[in-house]
Amino acid sequence: MTTTLESVVLDQVADARGPWSAVVKAGDVLTMIDLHGNQAVDTLLYAADDHAVRYSAAATVTAQRNLFLTTGTVLRSDDSTPLMTIVADEVGNHDTVGGACSQESNTLRYGHHTRHQHACVENFLIEGAKWGLGKRDMVSNINFFMNVPVDADGTLGIVDGLSAPGKSLSLRAEVDTLVLVSNCPQINNPCNGFDPTSVRLVVTRP
Repeated sequence: MTTTLESVVLDQVADARGPWSAVVKAGDVLTMIDLHGNQAVDTLLYAADDHAVRYSAAATVTAQRNLFLTTGTVLRSDDSTPLMTIVADEVGNHDTVGGACSQESNTLRYGHHTRHQHACVENFLIEGAKWGLGKRDMVSNINFFMNVPVDADGTLGIVDGLSAPGKSLSLRAEVDTLVLVSNCPQINNPCNGFDPTSVRLVVTRP
């Protein structure tokens, strides 16, 4: 009988509405746990030693010929470099086209009274600054646990999530990867069940 032993490298909780980041070493596995269910986790990926190598939605979708992300999806940069691979997924459908909320988009979509609300772009800028990243380094992001169905005519919408308390997904780093997270603060659409909650992020090493 063979057993696989893993060591826990990092075990943290990203607060509701807050940012989080870490470098996940090649071969290590990052597991995101939706503690309370129906919480969108906006995510950006960068090669840790070269931030110009970064997640590309277009390259990822084109390579897998599928708009949605799940087990087996390789998350690629614009030159098709594999950054991380989804190795386990208890939800089965994650978004890569819905984008990140911002104070500007909130105002446009939901009215000027939302202008003051904290949003994912602000989280990314705050957390990215710790790693020398700025607004010009922001690209289209992944929305883990977020449900964005796309109709045949290309229309998309944000609807109730498919996740539930304790559901998780795991990402294996193919290169040393900087992971930036915005634990989405959106309260104007159903992506967080109108009630943002915390998520747990665990990095393990085989």
